[in-house]
Amino acid sequence: MKMAHTCVRVKDLTASLDFYQKAFGLVEKSRRDFPDAQFTLVYLSLPGDDYELELTYNYDHEAYDLGNGYGHIAIKADDLEKLHSQQQAAGFSVTELKGLPGEEAHYYFITDPDGYKIEVIR
Repeated sequence: MKMAHTCVRVKDLTASLDFYQKAFGLVEKSRRDFPDAQFTLVYLSLPGDDYELELTYNYDHEAYDLGNGYGHIAIKADDLEKLHSQQQAAGFSVTELKGLPGEEAHYYFITDPDGYKIEVIR
């Protein structure tokens, strides 16, 4: 067995695609449109990685309530500081670099257009 994908529901498919492509370089692998059922599925992944992020867009749906159970998706970065600076310069909502108690800074969070948190780790 292996992990296949994680699904997040998005209000604005164009804004979400723009975010994930610009912030992390994710590439659209496939898209499935179901106009009669009023939804679209878009699968993204990092180059060379099989694991996918599924963006589910339900037509004309109001903003989603993220609830209090969702934590975050995590993405590893080879150069954490460089990516952090690039994302800050691009105007994305990012936190400062952080570390767990007693540890050096080794992660930060960025927020997508729907409010989902993505942890970026070394």
